[in-house]
Amino acid sequence: MKGNEAIAEAAIQAGCQAFFGYPITPQNEIPAYFAKKMPKIGRTFLQAESEVAAINMIYGAAATGTRVMTSSSSPGVSLKQEGISYIAGSRLPCVIVNIMRGGPGLGGIQPSQSDYFQATKGGGHGDYHLVVFAPATLQEMADLTKLAFDVAEEYRVPAMILGDGILGQMMEPVEFSDYTPRPKADMSWAATGNDGSKPRSVINSLYMEPSELESMTRDLFATYGIIAERETLVEEYHCEGAEIIVAAYGTVARVVKSVIAQLDKEEGAPKVGLIRPITLWPFPAETFAKAAAQDSVQSFLTVEMSMGQMVEDVQLAVNGAKPVRFFGRTGGMVPTAKEIKDEILSICKGGAR
Repeated sequence: MKGNEAIAEAAIQAGCQAFFGYPITPQNEIPAYFAKKMPKIGRTFLQAESEVAAINMIYGAAATGTRVMTSSSSPGVSLKQEGISYIAGSRLPCVIVNIMRGGPGLGGIQPSQSDYFQATKGGGHGDYHLVVFAPATLQEMADLTKLAFDVAEEYRVPAMILGDGILGQMMEPVEFSDYTPRPKADMSWAATGNDGSKPRSVINSLYMEPSELESMTRDLFATYGIIAERETLVEEYHCEGAEIIVAAYGTVARVVKSVIAQLDKEEGAPKVGLIRPITLWPFPAETFAKAAAQDSVQSFLTVEMSMGQMVEDVQLAVNGAKPVRFFGRTGGMVPTAKEIKDEILSICKGGAR
């Protein structure tokens, strides 16, 4: 399957009942898949008139406790930010997919990772987070989509699948094993109609009293603390005894693994490991801090398809214990294995960037 199709099929298997979206490259196979399949199984697909309309439809549908999803690519996700903030402030679960393309502005349709700040630092107004999953394979595109629905519903937060144009468009085998959702969360908060059998449900993010808004926000951040404890995901690859630790996610992590395989075959080459955040928020800071404390580790190298965004979280996690260097390509350019390898060898020779 294509990665975009894997996301859509996984969402259907996870019980997604409604999809609202608007076309934009390179994620168009997601709404196309839903448009073809959802009506056949008695579920809802609707192409909205805009990204703004789509995210507000998500807001309304999520308020009923229904599993809902939207998808877009970078400029389209920018248009959704106000609605995403409203959804976070109203404590509603939903899944948002961003298959990133180059920017800023309209940019291009080639793959990018330059929406990291937008995804992990809020994006819209106010104090809030998204739970952000970053798949590196098409199998993870499927598996993490299912997990995103469960996490969103359990904690009443929006969750995001953050991929890039390569993952969305490439094809790999994908297995859809039997899906066992997490135990059903308490949905008594949902607005499902009121026959007098329960208190009236009010879905809102407006708090006129500052003390009430502060209390709500503190409760929300207490939930984020629980999510950070329970849901942080990370892969440590080849890190035992590594001299250089590369930090990368998504497509770039795949390229880094190929570089590590090359270096393993070369006599006298440095030993290189990879730390791959699978959740970009919550960020696996503790994993980086523990690696920085290892005597064998001399340096970190963060590689991204951007001008340097995740590198800031790596620097914060390492906290000055070891040098953190950066290498990136942007505008839709993908770092090659040779470029990454050359950068690693430059670090070993005392080069700085």
